[in-house]
Amino acid sequence: MNAVIGDLFRVYYSFSMAAWSVMITPRLRRLPTSRPPRFQLSGALLFAGVLPYLIRLLTFESGANVELHTQTLGIVCLSTCLGYWFIRNFVTYPGVEKTGYILTSFFIAYGIFAFLLIIGRIEYSRFMLFCGMIMSIVWFYFVSAYGARRYSFCVGLAPFGDNAPMPDAVGISWRRLNEPGPLPPEIDAVSADLRVDMPDEWERALADYALSGIPVYHTKHLRESLSGQVDLEHISENNFGSLSPVSAYMTVKHGFDRVLALLGLVMIAPVMVLCCIFVKMDSPGPALFRQRRIGYQGKPFTVFKLRTMTVRTLGQDDRSAAMTKDDDVRVTRIGRFLRTSRLDEVPQLINVLLGQMSWIGPRPEAEVLSKWYENEIPFYRYRHIVRPGITGWAQVNQGHVTDITDVKTKLNFDFYYISNLSVSLDLLIVAKTIRTMVTGFGAR
Repeated sequence: MNAVIGDLFRVYYSFSMAAWSVMITPRLRRLPTSRPPRFQLSGALLFAGVLPYLIRLLTFESGANVELHTQTLGIVCLSTCLGYWFIRNFVTYPGVEKTGYILTSFFIAYGIFAFLLIIGRIEYSRFMLFCGMIMSIVWFYFVSAYGARRYSFCVGLAPFGDNAPMPDAVGISWRRLNEPGPLPPEIDAVSADLRVDMPDEWERALADYALSGIPVYHTKHLRESLSGQVDLEHISENNFGSLSPVSAYMTVKHGFDRVLALLGLVMIAPVMVLCCIFVKMDSPGPALFRQRRIGYQGKPFTVFKLRTMTVRTLGQDDRSAAMTKDDDVRVTRIGRFLRTSRLDEVPQLINVLLGQMSWIGPRPEAEVLSKWYENEIPFYRYRHIVRPGITGWAQVNQGHVTDITDVKTKLNFDFYYISNLSVSLDLLIVAKTIRTMVTGFGAR
């Protein structure tokens, strides 16, 4: 047993060093990650591959197929390296997009090898492969969260255009560059306003930085990634097409939405029946709440929710009735629980099944509020270019808002989602939604 474990760790060390040499060494500068690449990859191989293998090794019964698990260990190591390579090459900017690619990268990497194992009829340990994927994801999320608090990513600011630092950006330090030329060793990337006419010497310097492997970020895009918002005052400020979502992904997403909505309604129907009974017992009125809202392409539709408030009183104007204030007295006892847990949103699966909504997208606003916002905020209607969602990027980052100033910030979050519409961002929203369901963030 001791000889086997010794051989195992020698193989692990050799594999880590080989992966480091092939994948990492050519990229001498740090990309937007929290810890040194060698530490990230070695730790992932240890927790995703070696530990599950040792667990199986120590629990082997007589006659167990050791070769099967050793073969699976190699597949886990290859999958982890491929997932890590995806992260290193997918991530362009530091900030919110970095963690979004962790799930996607390892799902794709392990999915590729699982597919090859299935079509090749190759035997493998499902326990080890599944543990490898989960532990890889957990490890990289841990490294990202831990490193963001302890390690600083230093960005040099070119001295022209709109290039002010963001002091509230977590894990980022800023240093102004007074002149072009060799960068100090602590600089990991350079931020420059690429929309302005810059001096010739700076154009040459930025080109040299990029050629030497130093990331050169456009200030606008860097701010968007760090804040998770697209800050627009005029639609002409945006690059042509950058807010147009990818139509192919929207079509595939729409199909998956409807299939998952059908499955979800079947599975959660008993829970919804119980919730409807509790709502009826708690206060007089219908169990389901119906409201006219603005949806895809600006078309109105009727949204379904579990009723969480007392029935509207006579004489109350439409705008006030549509707004939910902090500690709103109209919220019932069972309604407060439903809002905190987000169970009141579940009947909207009917809207998803009808093609009126998506699981993920900008939250649909009440028709009366939407018309008010359109009069107050330029190009507000542009958020309707994608289907509204049960949960969304603004919802998990900001929560419920009605004040016109907060709505403008919410619009910036919506535009960020539209311009970065992808599987990675959707998976990140799913993870954040689970957190909000547990913590009750943003509920009113």
